[in-house]
Amino acid sequence: MSNVVQFRSTTAVLTLIAASIGGGLIAAFAVSHNSAPVPMVARADTRSNNAESQKVTQLSNSFADIVEKASPAVVKISSTRVIKASEQQGGNSPFMNDPFFQQFFGGRGKGRQQDQRESGLGSGVLVSSSGYILTNNHVVDKATTLKVELSDGRIFTGKTVGADPQTDVAVVKISADNLPTMSWGNSESARVGDLCFAIGNPFGQDHTVTMGIVSAKGRQLKEGALQIQNFIQTDAAINPGNSGGALINTRGELIGMNTMIITGGSSFGGGEGGSVGIGFAVPSNMAKQVFDQLVKNGKVTRGYMDVSLGDISNDVAPMLGLKDNHGAIVRRVGKGGPGDKAGLKAGDAIVTIDGKSVADANETTMAVVAHQPGETVTVGIIRNGSPETVKVALGQRPTGLEAENKDGDDNGSSNDNDNSNGEGATVRGIHVEALSGDVLNELHLPAGTKGVVVTNVDADSPAIDSLAQGLVIVAVNKQPVASVADFKRLMKDGQGKAILLTYNAGGNLGFTVIPAK
Repeated sequence: MSNVVQFRSTTAVLTLIAASIGGGLIAAFAVSHNSAPVPMVARADTRSNNAESQKVTQLSNSFADIVEKASPAVVKISSTRVIKASEQQGGNSPFMNDPFFQQFFGGRGKGRQQDQRESGLGSGVLVSSSGYILTNNHVVDKATTLKVELSDGRIFTGKTVGADPQTDVAVVKISADNLPTMSWGNSESARVGDLCFAIGNPFGQDHTVTMGIVSAKGRQLKEGALQIQNFIQTDAAINPGNSGGALINTRGELIGMNTMIITGGSSFGGGEGGSVGIGFAVPSNMAKQVFDQLVKNGKVTRGYMDVSLGDISNDVAPMLGLKDNHGAIVRRVGKGGPGDKAGLKAGDAIVTIDGKSVADANETTMAVVAHQPGETVTVGIIRNGSPETVKVALGQRPTGLEAENKDGDDNGSSNDNDNSNGEGATVRGIHVEALSGDVLNELHLPAGTKGVVVTNVDADSPAIDSLAQGLVIVAVNKQPVASVADFKRLMKDGQGKAILLTYNAGGNLGFTVIPAK
């Protein structure tokens, strides 16, 4: 897309000039037939061409001035890390001990496998004249050495001050003073459609600048249970090596840190895929909050309710007593966590945090993590169609990328379900069976879990797009399901009507509406 943007920009300039020249020729042709003085037309045409040329030059110079001001603050970061033999693919493979397979690998399976060194390349942004550099966590993660090259060619040894895997933000320090810096911009004020520039070192090509627009804001790409994502999306070309580089506005201010791309496929020979015009940057406001904490404390602390949240669909919203789909549904409440102690329950719809409306699950999470552990937030919820408020004293959010499994099988190995006799039923094309101890173990659900397990969904069922094998239906129209008989009865009660099903998917609750067939 970057090529498209650049092509369009160039085309626009050429079209502008061509239009000016073409307009002058047409005017001259028309005037000559009207016997008007040609010299006067020629002078007017010259002034017009000069004016348009000046505009084109000013536009070009303005972009150059922006880049010239910002580019020196972007640095190249080269890293090396040691991959232990135990971490290498096939390092513990039993095949490598088999003489049959050893002949294909030149006997490499014999003896102890060697540690390997791996090199990496990324970018960073100087935001402090004393040598503090903003970059991505994945650029410096597990690095044994860091080399930072400035725009003037000087090379320094870098040291990681701190890193935050949840936002993919890290801070590197070099021992130098009076360095060029980039000013922080306000990412909240960036609007979709604004011009922006990406500066970095893609594929080792130092200080490459690409241009595009802000394509979207608030993007979230699901990767981990505790990932915090609120990306700016841009079509400015971002490629491998751009990670940690700057996304700037037309004032040369940092509005984002380039982090990841969606690729159209890998390049020939198994190399890394390139840009297809969909790139993502950590917003500068989020990056600065993390940067400040890492510089001050070497780590990041955030508020935590210990609940799993999901978005609310348009068809589920009225079933929960909501006027629209704004808010977040509580899918799981960690036992003994801050949310549990405050009285939050699975199935609650969170609509406000501290009196401010929240649009979805991501916005709810962002509102909570903006607070520090120990602070209290007022959570506005809708429970069984009625508004309530819950005050939650926040705990500390785990620092890794995966939440601790607090809701595992901690109730012993017994199963107190009384419907494990293999009974099954089919309603509206949904095939279910009773839960058994074996099924619970297979689904990694704790003993004592109530409900019925979905074994199949017919192709012509109204639930074909919303249910799948292995989901455990725990409620029908908010009424609990403890057996196949409960499921059949409650589904019959809703005959001819849309039905709200609540299901358990790996410990998290989900909600879907089954339309009347």
